[in-house]
Amino acid sequence: MRAVLLAALLAAPALAKDGHGHGDAINNYTLVEEADITRFDGKWVANWEVQGWIGGDVNKFWWRTEGETKGPRLEQSEFQALYSRNIAMFFDLQAGLRHDIQPDARSYAVVGVQGLAPLFFETEAHAFFGFKGDVLLRLRQSFDLRMTNRLVVQPLLETDIYLTRVPERLIAPGPAIIEAGVLTRYEITRRVAPYVAVMFERRLGESARLAQAADENPGGWSLRTGVRFWL
Repeated sequence: MRAVLLAALLAAPALAKDGHGHGDAINNYTLVEEADITRFDGKWVANWEVQGWIGGDVNKFWWRTEGETKGPRLEQSEFQALYSRNIAMFFDLQAGLRHDIQPDARSYAVVGVQGLAPLFFETEAHAFFGFKGDVLLRLRQSFDLRMTNRLVVQPLLETDIYLTRVPERLIAPGPAIIEAGVLTRYEITRRVAPYVAVMFERRLGESARLAQAADENPGGWSLRTGVRFWL
């Protein structure tokens, strides 16, 4: 995995030379989308979601990581390394690798798109092809409602749809996990914004029943507080 990331980082400047306009300039960007903590199911839960890129207007190396801890225990953790190429106004085609550390170690090939859909919806749609045979689709959408110059309300939705059964993760085929909610942030500056979020995260259908049978909480409502910032 380290070799793949190193190769992608070294390749990013060369890839950017294929661009046009300002595509020859190498830039970078890092966004800490979520860094929050909440109390759920009797435990303190910390979540993080960070992504960034290096490259030009046309070719970029994207990376992202997200995860969750409950108390001292790491519950979920994934990392993605993606080559991203601009294919249309506001949309990139992406392909690369994803590696999970928890709830169990496994890797995926990734292909998908990311960009700004009509009506200013931030959209991500990716397919993950697991090297252990599991396949899933992930759709994310969000948009910003600017209430004032500094106060922003952000509805968001994420769903994982599995095409295969994953017994190790108590996952059944079909829509398996949904996360939806509203995040309200106050931009102290354009770079730094504390936020509070009301979120609903839950397993669905047979995946929820499998979790309950294993004496695991399938999910529910939570109130999160944290900070969003970019570099």
